[in-house]
Order: sequence, then C-alpha cells, then structure tokens
Amino acid sequence: MTDLQSNYSGVFDGRLGFGNNPAVLVVDFIRAYTTEGSALYAPDVVTAVQETVELLELARQKSVPIIYTQVLYNKNGLDGGLFVQKVPVLRTMVPGEPLAEIVPELPPAAEDVVIVKQYASAFFGTSLAAMLTSLGVDTIILTGCSTSGCVRATAVDGMQHGFRVIVPSECVGDRHQAPHEANLFDIDSKYGDVVSKTAVIDYLKNRSTK
Repeated sequence: MTDLQSNYSGVFDGRLGFGNNPAVLVVDFIRAYTTEGSALYAPDVVTAVQETVELLELARQKSVPIIYTQVLYNKNGLDGGLFVQKVPVLRTMVPGEPLAEIVPELPPAAEDVVIVKQYASAFFGTSLAAMLTSLGVDTIILTGCSTSGCVRATAVDGMQHGFRVIVPSECVGDRHQAPHEANLFDIDSKYGDVVSKTAVIDYLKNRSTK
C-alpha cells in the first residue's frame, strides 16, 4: 500500500465485487495506438492488447458478451464537435483509415458487437447502456485505452448507470505511465474495482457456460 493509499484507507476503499452477469468491454484498441510512427503510438497499449487476448478467448468460451468500441468521424468532422478541435488528430479517424481499425490481435467475432462512438465515454451518445440492460448485464469487465481518457470516462459512466465496473490492470494502457497509474488509483478509489487479470480469469473460469 502506498502512502497515498494509506492516507485514504477507510474513506475510498469500498469494493463492488463481481456480479452475476458480466460483459467484456473493449474500448478503442485500435491500430493508431499500436503502430510505430503513429501520433498516438503507445508501447504500453501494445502490451495491454497482448494481455487481453487470453481474457477474450476465455470470455467467448464462457458465452460472455463482448462489446468493442471504435472512434470514427464523418470526414467533415462535424460529429466530433469540440472534441476534435481539442484533439485534432481525431479528425483522421474516419472510415477507411487503417489506423482507425481494431487491432488484428483482438478481432471481433461474428457474435460480438462493435459500437461506434465520437467521444470519450463508451456510453455517451451510444446504445451501450440500453444494450447491457436488455442483456441483464450487471458487471462490466473494462479493457482498452487510454486509461486516463476513454477508459476512465467509461468507468465513471458505467458506475453512474448502475453497473459494477471491474478493470483488469494489465488490460488497459496509456501513452505515459504516470497518468495510467494515477487514473487506475482514482478509478479504484471511486468508480470501480481495479484488479489483476488473474482475478478476472479466475472469475470467468468459475462461471458455468450458458
């Protein structure tokens, strides 16, 4: 336990735990973060992608729903609003752009759902909450990038929509280690449970296949 954690022990240390009906959410694992030379390239995201392969394989074996998100904009950028003004590189994320494609290491299966979003949270302006509710999902296993951006925003909205948010720490990544660690700390303090990938694997292995 770090000094910062010990200072807040008993204040922000509640645990949500796993529920009964999980779904795996794969947030923005796209080529832009894993291709060297890209403006968004992040080596830690490459590692997070590799760590997520086993988790998705097991989730499919256990018939756990898997939902991907992908950021795409109209070529005129109007659907990006102020976000693409603040982060101009997002304007390049248009249909047909190779860097906007989901990473080949984690290809969506036929039964998976891919949600297109324009903003940080996977919930904002999408059908995600309604879909999860209709499926009876109570637990989101949250993977993806970046930890300080879309992962954090999705964790906050997930909790606010009434879902247990579980973040396997090895399966999320960011451009820099400092914001990655700071946001994992904050998610774990207030919005969900940050756990090891092993804990998630054990949880999924102990589930009966539907």
